[in-house]
Parts: sequence; C-alpha cells; structure tokens
Amino acid sequence: MIVLLGVALVVVGFALRINPLLVVTIAGIVSALLGGVSPLHILEAFGSGFASSRSITLAFLVLPVIGLLERYGLQQRAKTLVSQAAGLTAGRLLLVYLFVRQLTAAFGLTSIGGPAQMVRPVIYPMAEGAVMRSHGRVPEPVTEAIKAHAAAADTIGVFFGEDCFVAIGSVLLITAYVDANYHLKLDALQVAIWAVPTAIAAFLIHGFRLLRLDARVAAMMADSPEQPASAQ
Repeated sequence: MIVLLGVALVVVGFALRINPLLVVTIAGIVSALLGGVSPLHILEAFGSGFASSRSITLAFLVLPVIGLLERYGLQQRAKTLVSQAAGLTAGRLLLVYLFVRQLTAAFGLTSIGGPAQMVRPVIYPMAEGAVMRSHGRVPEPVTEAIKAHAAAADTIGVFFGEDCFVAIGSVLLITAYVDANYHLKLDALQVAIWAVPTAIAAFLIHGFRLLRLDARVAAMMADSPEQPASAQ
C-alpha cells in the first residue's frame, strides 16, 4: 500500500505546478525504493528505457539547433531577405507556404516544416518583414495576427494534405476502424483519392483568408495608436 505514495507525489507535484518530468521521475524512484527495488536496478531501468527510446528523443535535438540559429540572427536574416523582394506581402507569402506544405504532405513528407522548425524561425519573421517593409514598425496585435495565420497555414496544409497520401497514419486508421467495426473492406487508395477534393477546398478557402490578411493588417496598422501620423 505504501508503494502508492508515488501516485500521491504525482498529484501533489502537478497541483503545485512543478516540472512534470521531474515530478514523474521522483515519484517513480520513490515508488521503486518503497517496493524493494535496489538503486542499481532503478538506474538500470532508466538506462534501458532511454536506450530503447533514444530514436524518439532525437526529435528534441531540433529545438536547441533552432535556438542557436535564432541566437545568431536567423529571424533577422529572414526579415532582410523578404524586405528585398518587391511585391511580396505577408498574405502571398503564407499562401505559397500553405501550397508547399499541403503539396509535400500529400506525398508523405509531413516532417518538412512545422511550427518549431519553420514557422517560428523562418515563415513568421518573413511575413512580419513583408509587413514592416510596407508599414514600418509592427505593433503587438498585428504581430500576434501574423503569428496566428502563419501557424494556421502550416497546420491546415499538413492536416488536409497528408490525407491524400495512401500510407499515412490517419488513412490507415480510417480503413482499420471501418474494416473492424463495419466488416467492410475499405481500400486505403480510395480514401486517399476521395481526400483530394477536400484538400483542394481547404486550400481555396484558407488561401482566400490568407489573401485577405493584407487588407486586415493594413486596417489594423491604420487604427494602431503606435503608428506615426505620417504613415496613416
């Protein structure tokens, strides 16, 4: 019964908003010690768990790499690059990214892009740079709107694009669920083909919203109290 003290530690740790990884680790060690497991066996269990799942932790290496790139001016370079491209607006830039994201996802390349790898360090700064070139300093409400639309372009692109790929997990889940519960033989290729009209509709609808972003940003900049009188 005393072994369940680890569960109480988890509850208390979460209630106090302590780091979840630290709480779970300490609770696991305490439960193991109370259950009679030796410290050497606990260390061995941690090592075996890390070795068996180290391929999963490789994904977290992306975060420090992105942090280093941002530290040494990746976002500034992205803004500078866009400032030299005449005629490129935030809405048009995000529309191109939506198309590329949806097209690559349709071929199974869902790992190209993403909020951490592309949106924050590259796409959002480029969209903001396009707005700065036309309107000058960007106030916080406009910045948040650009961030939201950049993240939405990435999410919508991969969400509706990946269903067009026959070997993606969502399509296989649909076929497995239908076959198991309705005793049918659903072809994964047919599901992928029928996802194409939905993907096209999603691109047209959200592409229209992205093109309207430029007008919305212009209106927000005109109403912003931080905007210089000469720029209004």
